Amino acid sequence: MTSTEWTILAEAHEALLTAVRDVPADGWERSTPCADWTVTQVLQHAAGDQLAFASFLTGEPGPDENPFAPSGKLGDDPGAVARRAVEASARAFATVAPDTAEVPVPVPPNKLDAATAVGACALDAAVHAWDIALATGRPSPLNADLARRLHTSATVIVEPLRSFGAYAAALPDEPGDDDTARFLRYLGRNPHWTP
Repeated sequence: MTSTEWTILAEAHEALLTAVRDVPADGWERSTPCADWTVTQVLQHAAGDQLAFASFLTGEPGPDENPFAPSGKLGDDPGAVARRAVEASARAFATVAPDTAEVPVPVPPNKLDAATAVGACALDAAVHAWDIALATGRPSPLNADLARRLHTSATVIVEPLRSFGAYAAALPDEPGDDDTARFLRYLGRNPHWTP
């Protein structure tokens, strides 16, 4: 049986777990860079997406609710919700060999090479870690190296997803932007967003 260690996914998962762990008790209803969603809803979406990636790989059940219509009501401790989701996707991707040409994924075109597929899963975790961190006044969990690596998968998956409203239109780069800012702008996020 394959057991692949995906560093990019581990880094993104750690960013999400840290962001969730650092949410203050009064932070769950705060606004986020995801228009109209609270911190709780972003967590539900992020966890649902991780479960969807795992489900496509394993055939096991996916999220209990639509990740694109999060209810804002958690049935469990936020940290447990995040942990279960990232552990499921990490286990699922551990079965994917790096040279796999077609990996089933829940984003168009629904099959990607292994590196792009794991990058897509990592991208989702990392960008929502950023959303949660900034919404709760924490520093960005993204660094230039991770942003550069995630940008590679973003250029494959984001354009088709914009038509579904999953990402806003890309924002133009601005003078002084670093790799992280360019990555966030590509995803339609203002790197200087504040609550």
